[in-house]
Amino acid sequence: MSATASPASTRILVEAEEFDDYGGWVLDSQFESQMGSPYLLAHGLGNPVADAKTVIEVPEAGRYRVWVRAKDWVPSHHPGRFTLSVNGTTLATEFGANGRDWSWQPAGAVDLPSGDTELVLHDLTGFDGRCDAIFLTRGDETPPEGAGPTARSWRKNLRGLPDAPVPAGDYDVVIVGGGVTGSAAALSAARLGCTVALIQNRPYLGGNASVEIGITPRGETGDLVKELSERTPEGDLHAARVLAAEPNAAVYLEHHVYDVVTEGSRIVSVDARDARSGRESRFRAPVFIDCSGTAILGLLAGAETLFGHESHAEFGESLAPADRVDMHHGNTVFFRTRMADAPVPFPEVPWAVDVAKDYANLGGQLERPGVDNAPGPVAGPDKVPDPTIRRRMLVPASHFWEYGQWLDPYTEAEHIRDHLLRAIYGTFSNVKNLEPDTYANLQLDWVAYVPAQGEFRRYRGDYILTETDIRTDKHFPDAVVQNSGPFCLHYPGNEKYDFRLKDWKWDTRDGKPFSIPFRCLYSTNVDNLMMAGKHISVTHIAGSTTKFMGNGGQHAIATAAAAALCKKYGTTPHGIYAAHLEELRATAGSLTGKNLQAETA
Repeated sequence: MSATASPASTRILVEAEEFDDYGGWVLDSQFESQMGSPYLLAHGLGNPVADAKTVIEVPEAGRYRVWVRAKDWVPSHHPGRFTLSVNGTTLATEFGANGRDWSWQPAGAVDLPSGDTELVLHDLTGFDGRCDAIFLTRGDETPPEGAGPTARSWRKNLRGLPDAPVPAGDYDVVIVGGGVTGSAAALSAARLGCTVALIQNRPYLGGNASVEIGITPRGETGDLVKELSERTPEGDLHAARVLAAEPNAAVYLEHHVYDVVTEGSRIVSVDARDARSGRESRFRAPVFIDCSGTAILGLLAGAETLFGHESHAEFGESLAPADRVDMHHGNTVFFRTRMADAPVPFPEVPWAVDVAKDYANLGGQLERPGVDNAPGPVAGPDKVPDPTIRRRMLVPASHFWEYGQWLDPYTEAEHIRDHLLRAIYGTFSNVKNLEPDTYANLQLDWVAYVPAQGEFRRYRGDYILTETDIRTDKHFPDAVVQNSGPFCLHYPGNEKYDFRLKDWKWDTRDGKPFSIPFRCLYSTNVDNLMMAGKHISVTHIAGSTTKFMGNGGQHAIATAAAAALCKKYGTTPHGIYAAHLEELRATAGSLTGKNLQAETA
């Protein structure tokens, strides 16, 4: 039973994430900082999903006005529509069809008895209808729009939540982001004797490698990353099980970091919100490691960051463009198709074909978690390769489905994801319609609703690693771990299809591992903040190889070792660099099996 009534018993807020039974709907909490709340998503791939149901207690009988917060995600076509039933009576309003972005929509009034009342969300399309909340009131109040302080305070008040975050404890180190990188940092720090809080905004660990997305960690992996990245038969990583066995590690899933408390140039604590309950908690530590991939702690704390593609003149990199490009790596949505035993219809989707245009190549699928770049059905003109496309680009690479490079991923992430969904649905429709006899049995088997994130912003550390450093195998006095892999560069700007890359470069250079200096792993202006993963202190070109998840795991090990030494000596990461490098290398080496002392002598 869910919902919260106000003290006057005339206002009831029902958050969709608190429904008793989601049915076939899924909880989507990844955009709550932009639109204000987690929501339920009817991700049925064109087949209406089972009803979501809940029972609320109405403390006082009477006539209640009904409001529903929903989104019409393609306003010209309204693909994600649903209805609301109250005690078995379906209200006349179809939600997700008002031509508006996230907004409260009035749905008339209902007479409710005191006691239990059943609410049912009924999906009409299977195409990603979304419901945030339901508000019942006996007054004339209009719910506040948006995701700002007024709307959040209103929700807290109706849910009976405290105005300020409650203490979640003091730890030796707090790690934000539970991908492979964050999991490696947490495991390493815990095994080195630190008490650790790992804060992850998803229900699974692994990030881009998780069962929600499914990429295999590449780069320099090593035993610890491999231990975390083994998969269950269902595709989930072993990371959660491994960390659960560590008494020093506390994992907080589905917690979104939304604020930090700072004193001078230090972070004192981070605040995180539980996606399901809305409860806000404050985590304190002397050291923080950002493994989010989005540099979220730095953005909240005012850390200096790097952005875009640096020009050749800035660092003399051979692969850099002549002029700076203010653009970032895009996002990718993974999917899989299969042939059923009988014909499978698919609805007309003009709102998706608007994006896909005539594209009809479903290559680049995720065969299963851990196996991507799989081929897929191709129909019509796309069966004949375009002679103007370089041979290398004919590989059915999953990352060619990429979008959002010129958009702000911190404020437009939902739009980026939705555009990619439309591209996939439209391409699938094209394949079936161009060759209806060949692909009558073709169906969408799985489409992710969580995108694989690319590079957004990167931290500025005390050193910025460059392409030239990597190509020349530069030795650093503070080298702590090694990375490996090619320069993997994505070039957007396909002239016809904005969801496809224009070009791709896979430069294997000399194929040898290269060193990562510790100065790339801590913020230059936030004293107790370290980072690991795709947002360390590198140029865009250098970051195209350091970004691999296995490589991020090595950064994580180094930062965990530094956190343990910060605890031991009561100092900061810069203090470790200044006075304890040899011990840092030895400590990191105990976890990686490699001690770089000889290589940097």
